Amino acid sequence: MTSRERFAEVLRFGRPDRMPYLWEDIREEVLAEWAKQGLKPGEDTAAWFPCDRVTQVPVDYGPRPGLERIPRTARELEELKGRLNPDDPGRWPADWAKLAGEWRHRDHLLQLQLGWGFFLTMGVGDWAGFEEAVELLAEEPDLVREIMAIHGGFHARMADRVLSVVDPDFACLSEPLCSVYGPLISPRSYEEVVLASYRPVLETLRIRGVKTVVYMTFSNARPLLPAVFRAGFNCLWAYERAVAGMDYLAIRNEFGPSIRLIGGLDTDAILAGGKAMRVEVESRVAELLGRGGYIPQADGRIRPNMPMKNYVEYRRVLDRTVGKGRKR
Repeated sequence: MTSRERFAEVLRFGRPDRMPYLWEDIREEVLAEWAKQGLKPGEDTAAWFPCDRVTQVPVDYGPRPGLERIPRTARELEELKGRLNPDDPGRWPADWAKLAGEWRHRDHLLQLQLGWGFFLTMGVGDWAGFEEAVELLAEEPDLVREIMAIHGGFHARMADRVLSVVDPDFACLSEPLCSVYGPLISPRSYEEVVLASYRPVLETLRIRGVKTVVYMTFSNARPLLPAVFRAGFNCLWAYERAVAGMDYLAIRNEFGPSIRLIGGLDTDAILAGGKAMRVEVESRVAELLGRGGYIPQADGRIRPNMPMKNYVEYRRVLDRTVGKGRKR
């Protein structure tokens, strides 16, 4: 099977030739630390840790030029619309036609990113911006609703243009909105203001036939999930999910096979290594794989404090467990 076929087979609860592995973001600073632990210069870690290649459609979804502040007036809202112009050639790679042609014959995975979530859409880049965004949401929800709707309509037009020439393997929305205690805005505000703004792009995906729509979240997003899944997302990819509410077995038990799952393995347990790592992998992966619709992966970026021997052992245990836990 190609990577595309393998990915699709897993997420339609089928029987792939092997489990797909997605890249766990082992960056140069990690390899530099591992070089002190025995990794040879230039050694190909991909041979140790094979993964299925994923390419992201490289289009620019931000205002062009960027905004200096959150729009407040009717004039500023109109200016925002003008800066979210799908016809701006700077949004598209110079070799867009060439890329689109090549992707029609690819065997690797192609990801269509839909956006970066509420706070980044609102232009939040620091604590002051965060305070401004949540205060506006509480005091002027109609203004925030309009800002988000403008972005949502723009994203839908961009997605439609991409999907007219490209067939991605999955679409993905990243929503860094939560702490370990839960969402940083109320679930009601999230559903009525934020999720509502995503409806045009979700409808575009439905019309264009995109089968897998991933909700990528961070920390404790559990209170948001019922509304998220009702809205049309059908796959959860949770990072930093080390809270009881985000346990993948519990989520699968509640939402059943309508929701696919990617990730969910506690990176802290992998960092600890030994029994903690084995329990984390062996207690989850075999059960989830047996139910189908699941791709195992660490729930966070591999950082320089990860001992190389712990990561190598994790991959060995994962490989062994995947072999035992193939869908029955």
